[in-house]
Amino acid sequence: MSKRTVYYVTPHGNKWQVIKEKAKRASSTHSTKEEAKQTAIRLAKENKPAQVKIQRKDGTFEEERTYGKDPRKYPG
Repeated sequence: MSKRTVYYVTPHGNKWQVIKEKAKRASSTHSTKEEAKQTAIRLAKENKPAQVKIQRKDGTFEEERTYGKDPRKYPG
């Protein structure tokens, strides 16, 4: 089974960025969180299996989404 690609939506100054796990640079930078979120979702859907993890401005995680086959045995 292949490992999932993980994309993070994170605050970056007054903007929001989409960054792939273990990447040194952001995939993209956006003016709004919603734009960054939609970009991350599009990338995840194009690169299944993938996951999107969305942060709040304080750095805590707000939401996680999985695309493709979820390796967990339990729903949720």
